[in-house]
Amino acid sequence: MRILSGIQPSGKLHLGNYLGMMRPVLDLQDRGESYIFIADYHALTTITDPKLLREYTQDVALDFLACGLDGEKAAFYRQSDVPQVTELTWLLSTLTPMGLLERCHSYKDKIARGLTANHGLFAYPVLMAADILAVQSDLVPVGRDQKQHIEVARDIAIKFNNQYGEVFKVPEPEIREEVSVVPGTDGRKMSKSYGNAIDIFGPAKGIKASIMRIVTDSKTVEDVKDPDTCNVFALYRLLASPAERHAMAERYRAGGLGYGEVKKDLARLFDEHFAPFRAKRDELEKNLDYVHEILRKGADRARTLADATLKKARQAVGLE
Repeated sequence: MRILSGIQPSGKLHLGNYLGMMRPVLDLQDRGESYIFIADYHALTTITDPKLLREYTQDVALDFLACGLDGEKAAFYRQSDVPQVTELTWLLSTLTPMGLLERCHSYKDKIARGLTANHGLFAYPVLMAADILAVQSDLVPVGRDQKQHIEVARDIAIKFNNQYGEVFKVPEPEIREEVSVVPGTDGRKMSKSYGNAIDIFGPAKGIKASIMRIVTDSKTVEDVKDPDTCNVFALYRLLASPAERHAMAERYRAGGLGYGEVKKDLARLFDEHFAPFRAKRDELEKNLDYVHEILRKGADRARTLADATLKKARQAVGLE
């Protein structure tokens, strides 16, 4: 089974990225033939500073490898190192109905948030379809917010196959239930745009300060508290063991526990979880040639598949 997943290099990766996307993607390595890419073409819809794009792209590569991605198991690559994807995007665009793209809620949401309307933002689902179809992926794990884009990719693949003959596998989505919603320090969904994120590889003092700023209610130490409605516990439970979660929940319900104590314990769990990854990342930063070699090998593997797919598509439409 061939599995594909990608992530945009649109900023420093935070705890929400790790729990909601990275950790599930890392699990893919042992489930099948996995292709994991850094979606730098997609990032161009929001990032216009070339220096920043290069920095974020390298950060994503370092972060994934530090957290356990194995370049021998998975093909790990930059989207822009597989140029066949952009040619395939054009071939797919010539038969993608406008109405299909106009119904995509992601475009509407981004415009509503103030992003400039441009063709790249509007045609994002076609490029995403090309990412998937180029490597003939069987399965695409995504969060619920991306489900519609996988449906678009399926529709495009079916339409192309009906018109030109069987060229593409029709991918199946696997809806990732996103560890519920990872809350930020203010209780809303963790997001860089909200300024409520906890960077997984930020400065140690900055991480602790972010954790200590998590918003809580005004209950005193003596008061009985509900762990199910507490922002601190919502993060604590995602990093703690089952035994630790149970014990902490009981302390909430018994009273005599201050939020400051829970925050300090959360900071301890955070440090214990990410300390080995930090050490690994420091090593990788000193050996960027190794990182680039993994990306090169991953791109070679992806290009081999994309070349074969593109050749079939070109022949099907009459370009060869």
